[in-house]
Amino acid sequence: MTDTAGPGVRTEADELAITFARVLRELGLAAPIGSVIDFVEAIGLLGVDARDSVYWAGRTTLVRRPEDLTLYDRAFRVFWEQRRGDHHDDEPDEPLKITIAIDDDDGDDGDDQHDTGEPSDEPTLQLRFSAAEVLRHKDFADYSDDELVLAQQLMSDLRFAGPPRSSFRAQRARRGPDPDLRATIRASLRAGGEPIRRKWRQPGERMRRLVLLLDVSGSMEPYARGMLRFVHAAVAGRQRVEAFALGTRLTRVTRELSSRDPDKALQAAASRVLDWNGGTRLGECLGRFNDEWGVRGMARQSIVVILSDGWDRGDPALLGEQMQRLHRIAFRTIWVNPLKVTPGYAPLARGMAAALPFVDAFVEGHSVAAMEELAATISARTLA
Repeated sequence: MTDTAGPGVRTEADELAITFARVLRELGLAAPIGSVIDFVEAIGLLGVDARDSVYWAGRTTLVRRPEDLTLYDRAFRVFWEQRRGDHHDDEPDEPLKITIAIDDDDGDDGDDQHDTGEPSDEPTLQLRFSAAEVLRHKDFADYSDDELVLAQQLMSDLRFAGPPRSSFRAQRARRGPDPDLRATIRASLRAGGEPIRRKWRQPGERMRRLVLLLDVSGSMEPYARGMLRFVHAAVAGRQRVEAFALGTRLTRVTRELSSRDPDKALQAAASRVLDWNGGTRLGECLGRFNDEWGVRGMARQSIVVILSDGWDRGDPALLGEQMQRLHRIAFRTIWVNPLKVTPGYAPLARGMAAALPFVDAFVEGHSVAAMEELAATISARTLA
């Protein structure tokens, strides 16, 4: 029987399909996110009761290379069927068993210390995962407080080196469009006044500003905790970063998040933002940002990142108007939506639909792995 659920709700079939795809990735099978989504949708239609249907749905969507067929067949038989407790009469006499282990320490294998039973001749496929690797793909909404601390450590290693922008200050160059007369004269003095070696200069470069706007409304509460740690990692990790909180009002939190101590920074930011877990007026907040900071220089030729699910209590026309203003002056606008990973997601919220035409990149934001992809998008010189 096919599992059914409302939009945005993961069924048991969805969870099994996603988990199986993750196992294949850990085993080295190249399964891009688009193939995983196709597999999830296929399982949602076919259900998980018919073995052959599930097998061919996975094989046609997840297997892209002939050399992966053997790996897929073994993983399917081991993980999928034994996970669901399926048994068939045509199974081999010595079924392949699976062992899934999660290591707290990547450097400590200890494979032989966990098996205290009698030795077995049955073939076994063992899959091992590190705790950090499992956490990278875990949804922020399911994090415990301890996992948030570990996620903070993982995101502190991210680097945000966006494409540089031209500077009015020139720099020396071996060859360039303009001669450096002052440097040429100084060099000629060492040669008795003869300009033997000409010097050149070219336009300099400087780091492009990064502006982060985090939605802290009630609908974002499951994800704002993890995203705030990403914002802190960006502010504390590089120069020329500005951070704001979006809710019923706009609050600048750059100074509060500049501390290298995560606990101190997050506590200061929480005290500064008075409308945490409240409503959302994205259009009004972006309008204030444009008027007071953005158009006056902060957003000009900057990389602007908005982290929000797009749910807005205000006028969507106002949000679209302010996004258009922002898009005209920014170098790049990126919208990060934690709901985008949901199978079958479509930007149907009025605010999200109004903003999307003025977004250069629309990316996921539900996990540490998604934040790593966001950091790569920020740093990319060009967007695909």
